[in-house]
Amino acid sequence: MGAFERAFAKVVLIEGDYGNHKDDLGGATRYGVTEAVARQHGYIGAMPLLPLSVAHDIYRKRFWNVLSLDPIAELSEPIADELFDTGVNMGTGMAGAFLQRALNSLNRQQADYADLIVDGVIGGKSVATLRSYLKLRGKRGEVVMLRALNSLQGARYIEISEARQANETFTFGWFDNRVAI
Repeated sequence: MGAFERAFAKVVLIEGDYGNHKDDLGGATRYGVTEAVARQHGYIGAMPLLPLSVAHDIYRKRFWNVLSLDPIAELSEPIADELFDTGVNMGTGMAGAFLQRALNSLNRQQADYADLIVDGVIGGKSVATLRSYLKLRGKRGEVVMLRALNSLQGARYIEISEARQANETFTFGWFDNRVAI
């Protein structure tokens, strides 16, 4: 099983099957795919019947590939998994920005590598910078990066819940299922 398939299986387990909670702005979802996203990708059926294979294709195209996670998984599958989960739950731009912000904060005032522009787009420069960071910091660096990414994710969940009281319905679950240190 490849890196994407493992990450996909984890995220689908967290996302669950069909849901349509009144407090969820995403509306009807299956496997974490909202109806709007399913329609954008050509699915026309009822959301409770969305095939897992369609969710698989959507996740690959809309999240994994957009986040350039194949080269990141070659460097660190746990970091790729974390970015994938964050991208699915918060958007790829947020996941990309979290990585870039963390890398910038961990570069010892640019002594290790130059700051990245925080644009949320993971391209060759972001991947190369992560490679430099991991080469310099090793296995401990991977652990610290995961802590940084999860800290940013957790802080964002608090912000989301403070901005919209209905999101408090999901805050405990977000921390329970998605923020792992």
